[in-house]
Amino acid sequence: MTKPTSKIKITLDSGVSAEAQAPIIVSASRSTDIPAFYADWFFERLKRGYSAWTNPFNGITSYVSYSNTRFIVFWSKNPRPLLNHLDYLFERNIGCYIQYTLNDYEQEGLEKGVPPVWQRIETFKMLVNKLGKGRVIWRFDPMIITDKISIEDLLRKVQNIGDQLRDYTEKLVFSFADIISYHKVKANLEKNGINYIEWDEAMMNEFAEKLSVMNRERGWNFQLATCGEKIDIDTYGIKHNRCIDDDLMIRFAYRDKELMDFLKVEVNVVQPSAPSMFEEFEDQPLIPDGAIMLTPYTYVVKQKKNKDKGQRQYCGCIISKDIGQYNTCPHLCEYCYANTSKETALENWERYNKNRHFDIIMGQ
Repeated sequence: MTKPTSKIKITLDSGVSAEAQAPIIVSASRSTDIPAFYADWFFERLKRGYSAWTNPFNGITSYVSYSNTRFIVFWSKNPRPLLNHLDYLFERNIGCYIQYTLNDYEQEGLEKGVPPVWQRIETFKMLVNKLGKGRVIWRFDPMIITDKISIEDLLRKVQNIGDQLRDYTEKLVFSFADIISYHKVKANLEKNGINYIEWDEAMMNEFAEKLSVMNRERGWNFQLATCGEKIDIDTYGIKHNRCIDDDLMIRFAYRDKELMDFLKVEVNVVQPSAPSMFEEFEDQPLIPDGAIMLTPYTYVVKQKKNKDKGQRQYCGCIISKDIGQYNTCPHLCEYCYANTSKETALENWERYNKNRHFDIIMGQ
């Protein structure tokens, strides 16, 4: 079985041999919006078999091979360009789902680089029609409080989008903007003149309770979950999320033996026996506690926890390889955590546009 950190030899575009990581699960990406701006680049690199990645902490460039890739998690605020490429994943039998951040900060101008809300909702529905319900996950992330956005304002925004996505998503994932802990976010908001308000526990509980009531009263029945949050609000039916989620991968790709072996998942198919007239159902197979039912006669048992220990303390994600780069997202959201500055992001975007075929996002 391929290990998460397994290395293989690859041949670069230049003809030179190099060592590369060969991940089973790829994250594309927490660091930039690959679907919105770099979809063409990513799928070309997928076809070529590898891409390059520069470590943001030490500046060392390394390589990622896609020879073993079985599943991709996409993250985006505008994943419409994926519609032109998803058929290639089907051809390669590579599974995927999309973490789709669909916020509404239009009036406040916090996300000036994204399309209008109505168009992003339309994109959401198009992707669901292409991929199937459950593979496009709605995120309203982060929940930001400012001198112009109250808790009630946020709830109205969520209600507007939620009513339109009622039949198109199963889950709503959100987080509370933790501004003080993220120096880049704090600096960007202050530089852009945004008077933010930090969430406290009482405010979080108020929001969670009202969101839970809204979910029930409006008949959405979404799974509600927080991303990377310490606070426990399970009282309101709100769970801690795994955004890179082995349960979802099992659900959508349980027939992929290589992926299931990597996740240490045992897939079991049982055949019901016909009851006799004297011993009705006595010989029916027993399903183990903790098993995940996939069909009436198929269940899986997870034999290990796949949590990624390299993520934040309260992140539930499993092991994957993120192939994005910081300082490359031209959405230019006012609260961005991935860009040091708008100027740097735009400079790298311009570099990319001068050489879209280079093996690293930022171009040569």
